[in-house]
Amino acid sequence: MIVDTETIDEFLDRHAGDVEEAVREAAATEIMPRFRRLAAHEVDQKAGPHDLVTDADRLAERYLTERLGALLPGSVVVGEEAVHADPTSYEAIQGDTPVWIVDPVDGTRQFVHGDPGFCTLVALAKNGVLLASWTYAPARDQLATARRGRGAFLNGERLHAGTPDPARDLQVATSHPDYTTDDQKRGLLGLWTDGIAPRPCGSAGLEYLAVARGELDATAFSWEAAWDHAAGLLLVEEAGGTHLTLTGTPFRITGGNTLPFTAARDKATAQRIRTLLAS
Repeated sequence: MIVDTETIDEFLDRHAGDVEEAVREAAATEIMPRFRRLAAHEVDQKAGPHDLVTDADRLAERYLTERLGALLPGSVVVGEEAVHADPTSYEAIQGDTPVWIVDPVDGTRQFVHGDPGFCTLVALAKNGVLLASWTYAPARDQLATARRGRGAFLNGERLHAGTPDPARDLQVATSHPDYTTDDQKRGLLGLWTDGIAPRPCGSAGLEYLAVARGELDATAFSWEAAWDHAAGLLLVEEAGGTHLTLTGTPFRITGGNTLPFTAARDKATAQRIRTLLAS
């Protein structure tokens, strides 16, 4: 069993490519053959019409659970669909066992509608610390990876989030107000002001990638589910960006965050968005 971060680093040195292969194969085997070919019986609702799940989600997560668990004996997998079936399985994120955090199809709504803006998200964490992540958009042939302390990359090219252009409005992807509490809705409305150009978010994983690439200035999200955020938060950090909750502390994948929170290209932008969310 993996017992410390140094050993996990050694594991990643040896097997990061195997993880990438597993992610690519899950998409090739279970996701892409169903893209734009879903039958009605392959799509279900969870919490409501905005919260969809497909056979591709379930089968890709099962595939990744088997492959990732075999790659790292002693680890556990926390996947979106498994947690939906057994909410207590989410508690593994708070333990000291290495945990794979998996969203098999992030952007299921886009996937169902034939939009290529979806991705598979995998992150490896221990004791609440993100150590590595993989963001794979198979319909766009994009694979972004990050290792703590070793940078972020897209298709092998290093990512730099950079600094927003002061001559233009900040581009911010936000949670949809219909899916927030009243307090969170009021916070998000703080972004409708001069100098900010908010828009509803798509796939969270791809929004984080856009921040890491310097194509989007910030996000403002109102939910905590680790499978949506873990991979992207590390990607943004390793590209030079940062993330803050309303209390001014970084987002914790273990939960208990004060929401909404932001991830941004640089510290100044994160502080500005946080201030507006708290106003």
